[in-house]
Amino acid sequence: MIEARNLVVVRGARKVLDAVDFSTERAGSTCILGPNGAGKSTLLLALAGLLPLEAGTVELDGVSLATLLPRERAKRLAYVPQRTSLHSSLHVETVVAHGRYAHTTGMGRPGPSDVRAIEGAMERTDVARLRKRRFDQLSTGERRRVLLARALATEAKNILLDEPTAALDIRYALELHALLRELASDGHSIVVVLHGLDAALKFTDRATLLDAGVVVASGPTREVVDVTRVREVYGVELIEGSALGFELGADT
Repeated sequence: MIEARNLVVVRGARKVLDAVDFSTERAGSTCILGPNGAGKSTLLLALAGLLPLEAGTVELDGVSLATLLPRERAKRLAYVPQRTSLHSSLHVETVVAHGRYAHTTGMGRPGPSDVRAIEGAMERTDVARLRKRRFDQLSTGERRRVLLARALATEAKNILLDEPTAALDIRYALELHALLRELASDGHSIVVVLHGLDAALKFTDRATLLDAGVVVASGPTREVVDVTRVREVYGVELIEGSALGFELGADT
């Protein structure tokens, strides 16, 4: 469970987040919405403890994030970026195994519990078949799934993802959303930055809507994404049911 109060983040001379409150349930999926420049990715980074705060606090399971040692934080929270700076020739299984660093000591080999976590994460994200492929030779979608596998290998209950379906084709995007729903049902607290309001309505339980660094609304997704707020924040009219719809076929 993540709870943030009065978050203020300044980058350069600009206040990117201004007195932002945010919270998740102990299990379920919460999305962060807003137009470009609203502060969505900045909020996610602040929740992950990856940005300095001008003001405010972030608590993880009732404990201040600032007081947790890196290894302890990594056991409780995993962050999956939209774009990664990792351009490694390491094999996929090695990249996923890096998610276990907080559970191992010294330079010892992974123990049985580590192997189970790594294999389970790769199977669940459908990257076990890629285990001997080099990470830097994967497609964007494959890299995204490997990074999610690395996050799952941590066994952290709080998982933060920044636009995980960006640049994915329809099938992989649907499969990823379905996996995130499974994780939420299994007791994980999922926080995901999304651009698509249709995906937010279909796949998430709660939403926080940002505009220019402030919270416009927060609550159940269907209450947050309404005609008036979409018009005010995005400057467009919400026409429900107007978009093409897709679902996974029975053979996938």
